[in-house]
Amino acid sequence: MNRSKIDIIPPKDIWVGEKVAPVSLVMFGDYESEACAKAHEVVKKILFEYQGKVKFNYRHFPLTQIHQKAHKAAEASVAVSQYGKFWEMHDLIFQNRRNLGSISLRDYAIEAGVRDKNFLPKMTDSVYGWTVRNDLMEGLHKGIRDVPAFFINNEVFEGTPNLTELSKAIDQHLRERPKIRA
Repeated sequence: MNRSKIDIIPPKDIWVGEKVAPVSLVMFGDYESEACAKAHEVVKKILFEYQGKVKFNYRHFPLTQIHQKAHKAAEASVAVSQYGKFWEMHDLIFQNRRNLGSISLRDYAIEAGVRDKNFLPKMTDSVYGWTVRNDLMEGLHKGIRDVPAFFINNEVFEGTPNLTELSKAIDQHLRERPKIRA
């Protein structure tokens, strides 16, 4: 495999929703976490209900002490994001969070629309490992110790990540709207 430097699109650059949405919602999560899977469903509802008003970004914070496959799953999502298929893979991984072996991850990548004959070698060589680690380190720097962790317009969301509480916080940010933040 070619060991030359490759440019990797980092997760922090992958958003869904209107680019100019007044509210940015960022979730740090772990693909094997049941709480993150529930939060993922809430985020899908938020994106539907707040179309044009909320943009969303998912960052990796694998709790490898308790979820041995979360880091590789995160690497797989970064791998397919290089082909513009992050969100398809993101959904598939959460749907299949109890089956995240390398072969399964490759199959999800194919289902997401990515046919990379080097997918498994890239997983074995941890080509995207540092990219996931960068998210993890940023999360630690922001004070995250558990997932899911949310930030709304770069402010820590302290509530329970359910539809009611996230909606209330988003509505508050929409009322304070004049200052648009990244």
